[in-house]
Parts: sequence; C-alpha cells; structure tokens
Amino acid sequence: MNYDIIREYCLQKKATTFDFPFDEEVMACRVAGKIFVLMSIFQFPVSINVKCDPEKAIDLRERYDAVKPGYHMNKIHWNTVICDGSLTDAIIFSFIDHSYEMVVQSLPKKVRNQLQLF
Repeated sequence: MNYDIIREYCLQKKATTFDFPFDEEVMACRVAGKIFVLMSIFQFPVSINVKCDPEKAIDLRERYDAVKPGYHMNKIHWNTVICDGSLTDAIIFSFIDHSYEMVVQSLPKKVRNQLQLF
C-alpha cells in the first residue's frame, strides 16, 4: 500500500477534495470540507489517520498491531493505521470507507442530500 493507491481510492468517493492544511507533507482528504483521511506523503511506511466509531476503534487497536490511537488527533475518534504490509489492502480500504461514512453521517442533512446528486 502506498500514497498513490490511497489517494486514488479516496478520489473515487463522492465530493472528495485534497489539500495540505498544515505543511507540504501532510495531505488531508475531505468530503464537504470535513477531513476523513490524513496522511504524510513522504513517510514510509505510509500511515494514515482515519475517523472511527469509538468502540470499533478500541476493538481494531486490540486486533491489529498496525492500528494505533490517532497521532495528533482525538484518540477517542481517530486511529492511525500503519500500512506496513501487515494489513491487506481490503482492510485498509474498509477503514477509509468507515471514516468517510462517519464524516458523511455527521454532515447536515441538506449537505448529505446534495452529495447524493453527484
């Protein structure tokens, strides 16, 4: 798993945009202006921060060594996932999907409805 694969996967999501809010290294993937993935584009192995349901976050951290509390994030709602080969691409994509859905569900209904038009 690398930066380009993650970026391309995120681009497939409706209304996804990218920016570098902190510096030239940390990329934010957003839906309707809200971050659902953060990742350093120069770090190896790649690690990503993804939003996660608090109970599920704890379960994933216990189940997978590559899943840690969110680095520089609210550790209740965010996980850092180290893409070191110990997790399949499908598992990492499922974490991204869950993060995207969590963010979309937190959006106002009007904004969610607008996203359905894409």
